[in-house]
Amino acid sequence: MVITKRTGVSKKGEATLQDVFTLAKNNPELIKGGAIATFTGIVRGYTHEGKEVQKLEIEANPEEANKALAKISRELRANPGIIDVLIHHLVGEFDVGEDLVYVVAIGKSRKDAFQALEEAVERYKKEATIWKKEYLKDGTSHWVSE
Repeated sequence: MVITKRTGVSKKGEATLQDVFTLAKNNPELIKGGAIATFTGIVRGYTHEGKEVQKLEIEANPEEANKALAKISRELRANPGIIDVLIHHLVGEFDVGEDLVYVVAIGKSRKDAFQALEEAVERYKKEATIWKKEYLKDGTSHWVSE
C-alpha cells in the first residue's frame, strides 16, 4: 500500500519508511531544502528496568491521533527553516526490532531538519492518543506511560 497522507496512524504493514521518504521527496517545496532527517522508532528488547520484552502492542484513537500528528506537523512547518515534517505511527502487534514510527523532516539546513525531527518525536509522544503495552518474556504485561 502506498500512503498519500503526510501524517497519520496506519496499521502495521500499511506504511514503510520508504513510503514516507518518497512522499517527502515528492514535495514541490523540496528545492528550498538542504537536508532531510529521518527517525525510525523500533521495539526495544528491554524495558527501562532491564526486563526482557517479548512484543509490543500499539493502540490508538485514530481520529484524535491523526489530528494531533497533523497539528504537530503544521506547527513545525510554520517555523522558519522548516520545509516539511511527516509523521506516521503504526498500530498493531510488533516483535522486538520492528518499526513503530517514522518521522521525516525537511529543513533548509541540517540544523533545521534535526531540530524539527527532535521536536516532532518529543511532541507526538506527549500529544498523540497512542498507547503501548509491553509483553515481557516473564509472562507479565503492562501499559507504558512514556
